[in-house]
Parts: sequence; structure tokens; C-alpha cells
Amino acid sequence: MREMTKGANVGLADLSDDAGSVIASLSWSSPTGDGDADVSVLLLDAGGKVRGDADFFYYNHPAAADGSVQLLGKTPTDGGSEDRISLDLTAVPEDVERLVVAASRYGGSRFGDLDDLRMTVADRSGEVLLGFSIGDASVESAFIFGELYRRGTEWKYRAVGQGYETGLAGLATDFGIDVDDEGENETADADAIADPVDGEGAAPAAESAGPAQPLPAVPAQPGPQTVAAEQPAAAAPAPAPKRPRARTAKKKVTLPAVATKSLAENDSWRAARLFPASNLKSDKEREVRATSVLLSVMAQVPEFGRRLTAAFGAPAGRMQTFTEVSLPHGETPKRPDGVIRVERAGKLWTALVETKTNGNALKSEQVQNYMDIAARRGYEAVITLSNDVALEGSPLVEVKTDGRRKHKVALWHLSWAEVAHQAQMLIRHEGVGNAAHAWLLQELLHYLQHENSGCHGFQNMGPAWVPVRNGIDEETLSQGDPRAVEVVESWERLIRQVCLRIGGELGQKALPVQRTQRGTTALSRRAAHADRLCEEGRLAAELRVDGSPGTITIVADLRTGKLRTSVEIPVPEGAYPLTSAKRLMRQLAEAPADLHVETLVEGQSGPRGTLERLRPEPGDVLPRDGSRITGFRLSLFKSMGATRGNAETGFIRSVDNAVDRFHSHVIAHLAQAERRSRRTSAPEPRDTPVPAPAGA
Repeated sequence: MREMTKGANVGLADLSDDAGSVIASLSWSSPTGDGDADVSVLLLDAGGKVRGDADFFYYNHPAAADGSVQLLGKTPTDGGSEDRISLDLTAVPEDVERLVVAASRYGGSRFGDLDDLRMTVADRSGEVLLGFSIGDASVESAFIFGELYRRGTEWKYRAVGQGYETGLAGLATDFGIDVDDEGENETADADAIADPVDGEGAAPAAESAGPAQPLPAVPAQPGPQTVAAEQPAAAAPAPAPKRPRARTAKKKVTLPAVATKSLAENDSWRAARLFPASNLKSDKEREVRATSVLLSVMAQVPEFGRRLTAAFGAPAGRMQTFTEVSLPHGETPKRPDGVIRVERAGKLWTALVETKTNGNALKSEQVQNYMDIAARRGYEAVITLSNDVALEGSPLVEVKTDGRRKHKVALWHLSWAEVAHQAQMLIRHEGVGNAAHAWLLQELLHYLQHENSGCHGFQNMGPAWVPVRNGIDEETLSQGDPRAVEVVESWERLIRQVCLRIGGELGQKALPVQRTQRGTTALSRRAAHADRLCEEGRLAAELRVDGSPGTITIVADLRTGKLRTSVEIPVPEGAYPLTSAKRLMRQLAEAPADLHVETLVEGQSGPRGTLERLRPEPGDVLPRDGSRITGFRLSLFKSMGATRGNAETGFIRSVDNAVDRFHSHVIAHLAQAERRSRRTSAPEPRDTPVPAPAGA
């Protein structure tokens, strides 16, 4: 791997023989685990400007129609998250000279609050070609991490590291994007950056995309390094704040969240399905059916096929898929469950697929055979697909790679939960090209969620679950027990799957929060968590969901058999305690009566009670000695499933239900109340504009 310094450049062809399609990754960490940023990509012409607003890619416009750019989303890392971008350089239009890769923060956050800012570029085999770290971030709210640019027929990378105090709005304006300013609100959405309108039939992208994050909306001033905000000079009355919306050139098709009314006479009538699952009996039948169903839909719905393969280095092109292909291997031919082929400009990209369903584990020997076959035949990848969720530092299968071979084969993994997540994101939130594609994805999603398909995702806490629970009950579990580490790994897989599911349902980013010290690894973090499990008998995790008022905490107490889901709500500085308590009761008017409300007194616990008891007397939640309150902790408790599986009485099902109930009955009400409060308290226009602070 080539380590880059600021301003340095290198030709991609010098680093890899196969750099026509690359994965750019932006990563960062935070001591608190809650630092976040959003990536964006701009396509620039020879003049250093976008050809149009459609050349700007961000979370509300994540992919190019030609497949040259696709934002792949975030994956959790040891101390933060990593955002990946698929860049098919062979598909970039000829009049595009540069691809700028940037990231931005919002809500007044700055990059100086984050650690380990870094960009890497990997080829389609997954081998990291180069890395660039930014160590001088401070007050900037947007950063250009790097750019890829043409030199003749070659693509090169330049480490940029340029910061903007004016956020994404300032950066985008610098490259020719039109940004609407919201004036006195001092914030704007990325929705303010408009895509081109194709005639009168254009529709707001908000119909198919999830809510945008707030972005600073201060005009940018170009500069070689940090760009400072400009103070407004006009003295004319400011107009009333307006809410701009993104526009899209072609309306995407999504399906309604609520199904249309059935015409069946009674519940015993079953709707005809394209992919029936009720007659599946054996594991082999489930694997064959699931592979064929998935691969056929990938080939027929380009948005979906591209979404699943772009992360593996596949180019944007014509896709064909096959099942039960016989390939020679020694004396006995091998039959991978599937083959994916993508053709672009006369070149083929090929991946072998090995599928497992119903919780069956991948076999190292089987995967090793396919890796060897792929290497000999010049194929690019082997993709494993199972109910399991991959974890960093904990491979699902062990394979050996022959370093003497010039051709490299990448090994990738998909969980069925991730497949369902991507399908749901497309048909519920982001949209696909036409109604037929949306219907196909809906049928696929129905099949994956059928109880007989075997594609329900991670659904077993593993063989160590029962011994660890018994050891905690009997107080015989000692620190350093490897079975506790196995349980912690299963817990992490479960939490990541919960994030995938809830993120797909809401159309929002949902990620687990990892609070780690600098220099720790995934293995050391899990070992420390396992030791705490042995000592305290509790598993704990945190989730960050966009649009939520705070971080959701989940604690599974194996001693008491209780699950606790909670969130901490801060109190505004200078607010009257009783006013804050009454306001909270109003926000929780529709929350469950058994919701526990606990007052936080300068980081410690204060008075507490159930919502049923506190609603008539909100003052009962305030400390009697007049101590300053810093916030409230809201919690729901639920009995924990006893078995290790996903049955109605299982632990996994109980965690899913606990998170669903807490989010829908508490978090959603708080977020809705906050949105109503912002609307009713919008500032009135003033005669004289108030200067915005620098860097706002």
C-alpha cells in the first residue's frame, strides 16, 4: 500500500493491473463513538466545475445512471464508521476530468472533533492500493479528502486535504452547484442542491428519499486551504425562511408502506406469489430456491444488482446470472450455487456464489475450492451468502491464498439481512426505474421474510449461549472464558442485523456505536466486553439512528432476564427545571404508561418514576434539593427470551421486539414532537439581518 502525503499524486496503473473499478473508503473515529459525517462526490469538467447539478452525489442522490459513481453506505469499524464509494472509472463520461471525494458534518459539528480521518482506495479485488490520513483538521465542517483525475488515458489520485468552514454548501458552491440559502435559520438541507428538471413531470425527490441532514448554508469563498464564512452585508429586510426541496430528472417508483385492501373473502385465501416458499422442506431445496430467486432478480432489476455487486468491485454493465454451473476441479467437477457475470466494453467480471440458508454454516473447504477454481480461471471474486453477519477481525471461513499467483481473487460476504435491507431501501425509500422492478423486489422481499425460506438472517446465538447463561446464574463463569467471547461476537452480529432491519424500515442510517480507546483492536474490545459480561452478567450496545433525539442503549441483563432499552434526553442550558419536565410530559403524551423516566443530576441518577405516575405531577421527577438537572433517561423494560434462537420465546426475537417497541412508542414520538416544536418556533423575519457567526 502506498501511503500518501498532502499534495502528492500517483497513477493507479502503477499500483494495480486492475484499477478500472475502485472502492474509495472514507473513515474516522470518535472517542465517544457518536461522531459521524456524510460523503459526497462531484464530477468536474476541464474548467473545474460540475456540468450540472446531477454531477453532485450525496445521500439523496447516491448513484449515477451509468454506474460510474455509487455511494455504498456506512459500515461500522472499531471506533467509528467507514463510508465506501464505488467508482467505475471505465464508465466515467469523457468530458469529466476529475472526481472529487469529500465529506461533511452538520449541526455545528467540526472535523476537529473526530480522530483518524483517512481515505483509502482499493482495487476490485479488495486490495488497498493507497492511503491518505488527515491530521490537521480543526474547525472545518467539510473536507476534500482526495480526487481522481485523468492524465491522457490514465487515472491518477491526488491527496488533497482541503477544508471548508462553510460546510458542504460552501464546498458545493465552489464547484458550481446552486445552493439555496435559508437565511436566518443558518442551516439548510442538502435538498437545497437541486438536480436538473426534465420537463414538467419532475417530482420532489422527497417522495422517494429519506429525510436529509441539515447542512450549513453559508456562501463559500474559494481558497487553497480553509475557506472562511462571509458576513452578510445587505441591510434589506430578510425574507421569510423557505424550505427548498431537491428535484430529480426522472421520478423513481416506490411502493406504499401500507398494502392495498385485499379482495379475498377471508384470511384463508393466500395471494399468488411469484416465488412460493410454502412447499420447501429440505435445506438443499431452500438453498437452490433462494439462490435462483436472488440471482434472477439481480439480473432483472439493474438498480438492485448493481447495489449488491458494486461493493465487490463489479463494473456497471450488462449482468447475467446462472445457477448450478459445473466447473472442472481435479477428478471431480465442482458446482457452485451460482455465477454472476457482468460485461462492460467487451470485458467480463465473474464471481462464484456459495449460498447457505436456515442458519447452516459456511464450510472452509468448500469455499477454498471455489477460490482455487476462480484463481485458475481468471475470475474476480467469490461471494458467500448466509444467515450470518460478518464481523471485522472475525472471518466466517478460513481460506489460504497462494501468493505466487499473479491473479488475485477477492472473497466477499453478504448476509441475507443485508440483501433484504437493500431491497427495502430501494422499494420503500429510494425508488427504482419502473413499477415492474418495484414489484419484483417486493416479491423477493416477501420470499426472504417467509418463515420457510430459511433466509431470515442471523437467528442463533450459538452453542456457547446456554453454558454462558448457566455460568452467570451459578456464578461459575470466570474472566478469560473463550465462550464469553463467542457470546459477545454473536451479540455484535445481532446488533448489526437490528441496525440493518430498522434502517431499511425507516429509510435512515442506523449504525452500532463503538466507544473504544485509541489503539484498541476489534479482538481486544470484544475480550474486554467478554470480561465485563463475566463480571456483571450484562450485554450492552448502543445504536445511532438518524433523526433520533439521542443514542439508543440496549442492555441485556442475563442475571435478571430483563432487556432495557433507553435514551438520554439533554435539558437545554438555562431552561427552568419544571418547564423542562412539563415539556417532556407533553412530548410523551402518547408513550406507554410503563415508560420509566429518570432524572440525570450532573451525570448521576436522580428521582425516577413511571410515566403513569408522573403525568399528573411532573414536578415529582425534579430533585428536592434543587440540584441542577442535565437531562432525563427514558427506559422501557421487557422480559428476555430464554432460548438462543429466533423463535417466539427466543432471545433474538425479544431483542428485535424491544427495539421496535422503544423506537415506535418513544423515539418516534420524541422526534415528531421536536419537529412540531421547530415548526411552531420558526423565527419571524426581522428588519435587520443578524450576522451569521463565522463557520456557521
